[in-house]
Amino acid sequence: MKQGGSDAAKQAAGESAAEAVEDGMAVGLGTGSTAAHAIRAIGRAVDAGLDVVGVPTSFQSRQLARDCGIPLADLDDVSVDLAIDGADEVAGGNLIKGGGAAHAREKIVDASADRFLVVAGPTKEAESLSVPVPVEVLPMARSTVAGAVDDLGGDPTLRRAERKDGPVVTDNGNLVLDCDFGPIDDPAALASDLAALPGVVEHGLFVDMADEIHVGTTDGVTVRALSE
Repeated sequence: MKQGGSDAAKQAAGESAAEAVEDGMAVGLGTGSTAAHAIRAIGRAVDAGLDVVGVPTSFQSRQLARDCGIPLADLDDVSVDLAIDGADEVAGGNLIKGGGAAHAREKIVDASADRFLVVAGPTKEAESLSVPVPVEVLPMARSTVAGAVDDLGGDPTLRRAERKDGPVVTDNGNLVLDCDFGPIDDPAALASDLAALPGVVEHGLFVDMADEIHVGTTDGVTVRALSE
């Protein structure tokens, strides 16, 4: 996955998106280093009196939100007004997510939100999507899905855990295949093909889901609104 740039740029993007959070909202809390800055900013606002609840997308975001004093709710209990999440790559209005192996829960929360704001550093922007697409799979389906991805022109690699033996295991108890398709000419078609494979829980292509892109730099933030 692409590196996200300086921490200052990530902080600028995260804090910019957090400014959109209003009193009474249910907010989807994304996963990753840039979304973490948004969570911290929301936490400071809660400490100052903002009345919101957060809907976390991963164990990581849940723990950070708790540390920041943000009240939490389950998606079954609230309707998400605004979701803030990062991306591994952004091209136009399309994203690749899943570097943190949380893309299944992220997609559920982000898709349910009335508005979805993406936070990123400038190194995440591209003309076309091309980084490997994370695909969460049921453990028993790893080999069959890998073969099907190969048939679709991709090169699947089982994601290995760091500092432990064996593969990465998602919060849902599944495995992740990082599938390299090179430059993706038609993200919507590939998203449909991957979603149709038996054993695939979710893939990391987020097609036409974002409402705004907040790109942080050391000099400020560029906010790009996306037409519907």
